[in-house]
Amino acid sequence: MKALIASICIYIIVLSVAPAHSLVIKLGTIAPEGSPWHDAILETAQKWKELSGGRVTVRIYPGAVAGDENDMLRKIRIGQLHATALTSSTLTEIVPDIEAISLPMLLRTDGELDYVIEKLGPEFEARLAKKGFKVLNWSSMGWVYFFTKEPVTTPEDMKKQKLFFWGSDTTYIEVLKKWGFNPVPLGITDLLPSLQTGLVDAFPSPPAAAVLFQMFTLAPHMTDLRWQPLPGTTVISMRQWNKIPADLRPALEGVARDVGARLQTRIRELEKQAIAVMIEHGLTIHPVSPSVEEEWRKLLREAGYPVIVGPRVSQEMFDAVRSLLDEYRATDLKPVTGSQ
Repeated sequence: MKALIASICIYIIVLSVAPAHSLVIKLGTIAPEGSPWHDAILETAQKWKELSGGRVTVRIYPGAVAGDENDMLRKIRIGQLHATALTSSTLTEIVPDIEAISLPMLLRTDGELDYVIEKLGPEFEARLAKKGFKVLNWSSMGWVYFFTKEPVTTPEDMKKQKLFFWGSDTTYIEVLKKWGFNPVPLGITDLLPSLQTGLVDAFPSPPAAAVLFQMFTLAPHMTDLRWQPLPGTTVISMRQWNKIPADLRPALEGVARDVGARLQTRIRELEKQAIAVMIEHGLTIHPVSPSVEEEWRKLLREAGYPVIVGPRVSQEMFDAVRSLLDEYRATDLKPVTGSQ
C-alpha cells in the first residue's frame, strides 16, 4: 500500500512540473543536415527546448524538403510553416529596401557589412515585424563569387556563359539581359543537375556553398571578384512568436542572437577554408585587375543601380547605405582584396 501511495505521489509531482503542452514551431531551411547553418538551427532548437522546460519545441525540415526560400515564405504566410532562414534575396519580397545591403559590388568587406547591419538592422526588423515576421538573428551565407566552366574575368567573358539565376526576379533578369548576359532562371535544387547536363555553365555562389554541394567540381574556375554579400535572417511568424509565453521570449531571442553571431564568425572562417580546399581539388582562381574591376563597376553604375534604385529600392535607403559606407571607409584603412 505504501508503495502504491508513493507511486501516485511521484506521478502527481511529474504531472505538476511537466509542461501542459509543447508549442511546436515548424522551421524549414534549404541548409542540408551537417552544414554550419543547419548546425546553428539545431543548437538553437535544443537550447530553446531546455530553456522552456519543453514548452517550446522546434521541428526542423532541412535540405529544402519544404521547398526553396520562396516556397517556405509562402507556407509561413498560410500557416503550414512557422519559421525559416531567409537570405536577403528573399527578404526583399517582404521589405524591398533590404536589397540595398546586398546590391552587387556596393559593399566590399565584412566590416562594411557588419557596420551597415548594425546601423540599419533595427529599422529593417521593425519593417519586417509590421509585415508579420519576427527577426531572431542576422547571419550570412558569405560573399558571392562567380564559378564557371571556362575562365571568366571580364563582363565580355560572362556574356559567353549560360548563367544560373536563382529564382524568377524578372527585373534582375532583364538587367542581366541588358548587359548582354544569358541568365537561366531556375530553382536552387536544379543547379547541380543543370551543370551536369550543360543547361548552365556558370553560377554565382558563396565558396562554402560551392564546396558543400560539390558544385565547383563541375565549374572549376572562380572569378576573384566579390560580387555581393549574401546576408540573411532567421525569422518566425509573429503569430507563432506571440504564442510563446511572454516570460520566455527574451531568453529565447537572446539564444538565437548569440548563435547567429557565432555562425557569422564561423562562416567567415569557413569561406577561407573552402577556397583553400577547392584549390587543392582543382579550382583555378582568376585575378581581376583594377581596370577590369572598374569595367564591372561601370556596368553597374550605368545599367544596374539605375534600374533597381527607385523602382525597387528607395533612393533614400540607397543613399543611407552609401553614406554609412563613406563613414566606415573614412576610418577603415585596410586594403580591399578579392578573396582575402
